[in-house]
Amino acid sequence: MSSAEELVQFLKLDSRIDVKSLALQQILGLTGTLEGKKLLLKAPVIRSLCALFNDAQESVRTDASLIILNLSADEELVPSLLADDFEIIKIMLSIIEDPDHELADPACMILSNISRVPLGSEKLFSKMLPSMEKYIDIFCQENFNKKGAKLHYLAGIFSNLSQIPSMRKFVMDHANVFLQKLVSFTDYKHSAVRRGGVIGLIKNCCFETDHHEQLLSENVDLLPKLLLPLAGPEEFDDEDNEKLPIDLQYLGEDKTREPDPDIRKMLLEALTQLCTTKFGREYLRSKNTYVILRELHKWEKDESVIAPLEHLVNVIIRYEHEIGHDNLKDVEIPEDVVQKFESMEPTV
Repeated sequence: MSSAEELVQFLKLDSRIDVKSLALQQILGLTGTLEGKKLLLKAPVIRSLCALFNDAQESVRTDASLIILNLSADEELVPSLLADDFEIIKIMLSIIEDPDHELADPACMILSNISRVPLGSEKLFSKMLPSMEKYIDIFCQENFNKKGAKLHYLAGIFSNLSQIPSMRKFVMDHANVFLQKLVSFTDYKHSAVRRGGVIGLIKNCCFETDHHEQLLSENVDLLPKLLLPLAGPEEFDDEDNEKLPIDLQYLGEDKTREPDPDIRKMLLEALTQLCTTKFGREYLRSKNTYVILRELHKWEKDESVIAPLEHLVNVIIRYEHEIGHDNLKDVEIPEDVVQKFESMEPTV
C-alpha cells in the first residue's frame, strides 16, 4: 500500500476529526507538485474527498475542496479525475444546485477547470444539458446561494462549454431567451470572472455566421452590449450621437472602460467575428461603431489589445467593393483585411 493509499483510508465521514484533519493536510501538501498529484490519483482519493464536502467540520470540507481544486488545475490530470464514472461532475453539480451549500463556489471552479479540456467539456455538457435552463437561471439569480457563494465561475463553465457546437446551438435557439439573459452581464461591475466568462461565450457564438442577424437583432441587441464596455467618457456631437445605439448616447463624464485588457481583447474579437459577414459589417458601420473604436484607440496602451483593435478598424473603414465578398470565411482572405479569421476557432 502506498503512502497516499494509507492516507485515503482516514478520509471517512466517521473517522476521528484529528486523524482526518491530519490526513487532509498531508494530502494537501502532496498537491503542491505534479508528482504528488499523480501519486494521489493512483489512489482512490476523489470519491473519498467528494464525500467530505458534506463533513460536519468546516475545516474538513474546505481542505477537501482545496485538494480537488488543486488537482483539477492541471489539464493533463483531468482524464484521471473523470475516470470514476464522472462521479465528480455529478457531485459538483449537486452542490451548485443546492442554495444552502457553502462550497458552491469551489464546485464551480472545479468544473470550470475540468471543462477547459475537450474531454471534460464534452462530459460536463452531457450531464448539464438536460437541466441547462436551470443552471442558467441559477447563474442569473445573484442571491441564489444563501451561504454567500457568488457562482461567478459558472460563467467560465458556460464559456468553456461554448467550444461545443451543440452548446452554441442551445444558447442561440430562437425558442428561448437564454442568450438575452446572459448578455446582460457583459458590463457586470462586481466580477471580472463573470464578465469574462459571459463575453467568452458570446465571442464563441459569434463564430456562427448564420446567426449574425439574430445576434444583432433587437431581440438580442448584442452590439451595444459589446461596445458599452469599450466606451469611455468622450463627448460626441449630436450627429455622431444620434447614429450610435441608444445605450451609448450621452454616456457622461463618469463613464469608465473595461479595466481588464484580456476582456477588452475578447470584446474586440467578438466584434471582429461579426464583421466576417457583409450584414455584420454594414450593421456595425450603420451604428457608428467606428467612433467608439477611434476613441478607444486614443486611450488604449496595451499592445495585445491595440493589434486586434487596429485590425477591426481596418475592416470597418473599408468600402464593401474593396472587400469584395459577403462572407470572409468563404474565401481566401487578403492578409491586410482579415489575416487571422481562418486560424481562429472558438476558445475557452
